[in-house]
Amino acid sequence: MFPLSPSLLFSLAAAVFYAAATVYQGARLRQGKKADKWLLCLIGTLAVACQASALFGQLVRPIGLGLDFFSAASLIAVAVIIVTMLACIRLPVEILLILLFPLGLLTTLMAQFAPAGTLQPIIEEHGIISHILLSILAYGMFTIAVFQSLLLLLQDRQLKNKHPLGLIKSFPPLQTMESLLFGFLWAGWVLLSMSLISGWLFVENLFAQHLVHKTLLSILAWVVFSVLLWGRHHLGWRGHKAIRWTLGGFVLLMLAYFGSKLVREYILHI
Repeated sequence: MFPLSPSLLFSLAAAVFYAAATVYQGARLRQGKKADKWLLCLIGTLAVACQASALFGQLVRPIGLGLDFFSAASLIAVAVIIVTMLACIRLPVEILLILLFPLGLLTTLMAQFAPAGTLQPIIEEHGIISHILLSILAYGMFTIAVFQSLLLLLQDRQLKNKHPLGLIKSFPPLQTMESLLFGFLWAGWVLLSMSLISGWLFVENLFAQHLVHKTLLSILAWVVFSVLLWGRHHLGWRGHKAIRWTLGGFVLLMLAYFGSKLVREYILHI
């Protein structure tokens, strides 16, 4: 049996709140209706507060920050959900929460129960911490963009079939969905640019053996997103082309961070 530690209790509470929010929103969407945004965000806030409290106990170690594979995923999920709920105040993006709340549920449980890999604690220097925070926010923003692109793809296909599901009827107009996608992409690109610059300034050697794959893949992802945004501005790229480029850049970015962490912590044990 798992001891009833504060971290465990907070993780379980977060999972319950995330499940409740997902069930509520899903039931409303099946009826072709929108969930009450404020009630949804209230439940989501309780879930995020519990997940963040659990994360605090998992991350803070006597010798530094213990940002292992699953804790990193949980931290990014927290950032993504907070940003999305804040965006809900002014933008019609609450539909994204139907995908993000299950992500929060999964990551908080994995951070609590999954076996930890080999972990090198992070020394709490201001430059390194700023680089990590910028990276997490960049990954989070691109995660939102990917979920937005998937919903956009679903909406486009359903509208072409001329028999939209009840879920689609609650979406904003297609043009609004596309504008939101590129808004998230621009925000993610700026944050990723700042992350790469901070890494160059504060990380001792970005091309050291254990960082070279992460660095090169991150730069390649930055190039992909740069080309996509250039194509949008100068060539009017949209629709499936924009979605393919978004997914391609996101895969590169996730390989850069989570791929390298997975290999280091669970395969190479370094």
